[in-house]
Amino acid sequence: MKDFSNQIANREPSRDVEITDINTCVVEGNFEWNLITVETDAGVTGIGESYRGGGVPELVEYTKRFLIGENPLDVQRLFRRIVQEMSGHGGTTGKVVTAASGIEIALWDAAGKLLDLPVYQLLGGKFRDEVRIYCDCHAGEAYAVDDGYTEYADAEAYSPEAYAAEARRVVDMGFTALKFDLDLEADNDPDPFNGRLTNGAIEHKREIVAAVREEIGSEIDLAFDCHWDYSVESAKRLACELEEFDLMWLEDLIPPENMNAQKEVTKATRTPIATGENRFRVHELSDLLYDHGVDIVTPDPTTVGGLGETMRIADRAEENYIPISPHNVCSPIGTMACVHLGAAIPNFDVLEYHALEVDWWDDLVERDEPLIRDGYVEVPEAPGIGVELDERVVEAHRLEGTAGF
Repeated sequence: MKDFSNQIANREPSRDVEITDINTCVVEGNFEWNLITVETDAGVTGIGESYRGGGVPELVEYTKRFLIGENPLDVQRLFRRIVQEMSGHGGTTGKVVTAASGIEIALWDAAGKLLDLPVYQLLGGKFRDEVRIYCDCHAGEAYAVDDGYTEYADAEAYSPEAYAAEARRVVDMGFTALKFDLDLEADNDPDPFNGRLTNGAIEHKREIVAAVREEIGSEIDLAFDCHWDYSVESAKRLACELEEFDLMWLEDLIPPENMNAQKEVTKATRTPIATGENRFRVHELSDLLYDHGVDIVTPDPTTVGGLGETMRIADRAEENYIPISPHNVCSPIGTMACVHLGAAIPNFDVLEYHALEVDWWDDLVERDEPLIRDGYVEVPEAPGIGVELDERVVEAHRLEGTAGF
C-alpha cells in the first residue's frame, strides 16, 4: 500500500508545523452545514466545510488517528493520505471524500494563514477580482427541506406567476443570474417511478419558464434544475421544448450514474446541459468532459474532493473548452472557499448561492459588510479564505445534540 505519511526530512524550520487537533460542528441553517477546524501548534486554526448531511463528523473524527502530528502545509499529500488510509471504508468515493473535502479546505485556510497569503494565491493566482453569484431561489413556498428529503407545498405555489414574482424580487436585489427548481410533485402523475413526463407536465414547465423569462428579460441569466428525475426521452423532449428561452443551462435532467445516457441527452438539444454535483473526484467526471457529455460542469468542491480536486476537474474542462460553475449550498465558509477557487480558474463562470432564506447567513462570519453585493463577491486579500467564524453565532445555531468547537 502506498504510504502518504510524512517522510519529509528537509523543511525550513519556520514551516515545520504540526496538526494538533481536528474538530467538527454542525450548524443548522437551511441545510445542516458541516464546519471543520484544523488546529496547529503554531496557534493557527484553519476552517473548512464539508457538504451537508450526516456521517461527516464521525469520519472526520476517525482521521485524527493519522493526521495529528502531520504538517498542514502538505495539503495535497494529506488529502491523498485520507483517501488511502480510508480506502477500505469506501474512501475513493462517497462520504469519506466528502469529509476529506472539508478537511482539505481547512488545510488550505491554515496554509494561507501560516504563509500570510490568500488561498487563491496558493492555488496559482488570480484571474478575477470578484466572483459572480447566481441565486438559487424558489417559487413562493415551493418546498421545505426537512431531514434531507423534499416536502412539496400546495400546487398553487408552483404557478408561473409565483415563479415570475420571485424572479423579479431576486433580480431587484442585484443578482444578474438565478436558478429555479423545475421538478414538481405533478411529475409523479400518473406513475411516480418511471421518470416519464406527460404532455401536460412539459407544457406546465414551459409556461413557468416563459413567465420568468418574460418578467426578467433576456439580459438576466436563467437556469433550471430538475434533480435527476427523468427518463432519457422525457429529458430530451423537455430540453428541446425550452430551447427558445435561451437558458443559461438546464441541470441534472436524468439520474447521474450512466455517463452514456447523459451524453445522449446533452447532444440532443441546443439548450445547455449542466451536471456534476454528486460525482466524486476527477475520475468520475473525466469521461463526461472528454466526450463532451456536458455543456457546463458543476462539481461541488465540498463533495468532490476539495479545492485541489476541483482544480483538476477544471483543467480537464478547460482542455475541452467547457466552463465550470461549482455547486454550492454552503455556509459562508464553504462559499468563500469556492470564491477563491473561482478567482483561480480561467474557465470559471458563476457560483451558486443557496441560502436566501437564511437571514443570519452573513452573521456566521466576523464581518461588517455583506459578503454578496449586487450579485458578486469580492475575492478577499486576507490570508487563508479571508473570513473567520463568529463563534457566538455558531453556537446559537449549532444542531441540537451535536458537539461544538
